[in-house]
Amino acid sequence: MTDLSVAQLKDIRAAVMGAAAKAPGYLIGLGILFIVLGMIGVAGQVLFSFLTVNVLGAFLVIGGGLQFVHAIQSKGWRSVGIQVILSILYIAAGLFTWVFPIPALEVITLWLAAIFFITGFLRLVSAFQHRHFNEWFWMALSGLISILMGFLIMNGYPASSLWLPGLLIAIELLLQGWSMLFLGFAARSLTQQ
Repeated sequence: MTDLSVAQLKDIRAAVMGAAAKAPGYLIGLGILFIVLGMIGVAGQVLFSFLTVNVLGAFLVIGGGLQFVHAIQSKGWRSVGIQVILSILYIAAGLFTWVFPIPALEVITLWLAAIFFITGFLRLVSAFQHRHFNEWFWMALSGLISILMGFLIMNGYPASSLWLPGLLIAIELLLQGWSMLFLGFAARSLTQQ
């Protein structure tokens, strides 16, 4: 195995970083913004949950409206009727989330619990398929934790519907923020060498 020179390592890192190496300040700033939003979300989980359901409702209404306009303009297309029905369902779902945010949050929470159960079960199956590798235990542990998360969500249901979606989005913002921040610092170190 040959040793790489410092210049070769720098070129490899720059190639891996791509465009991010040219704008590290942007990544650092975005990372800080996401971290701040995540901390606000952790502090105000219920508010974040309601904001989330309202944004979801807006996207559903806008998406349904755009789909309706597209369907009406697509004369001769065999699926126009189906597209119009789907667009009306999207708009109705969006309006439902605005008018009835708590039941909408309850549905989202049930969906999250189902996701945890399903992904946990699939990880367990995958872990046992790969049990001849030493690391299979970690995949099985991950699957068990996902299933446990599903049970914890269902144990607190429906009260958990008020805070859980907001908390999960806040955690995602924090994780994404920290990863962008560290990526920005790595890109900055490339430009300073």
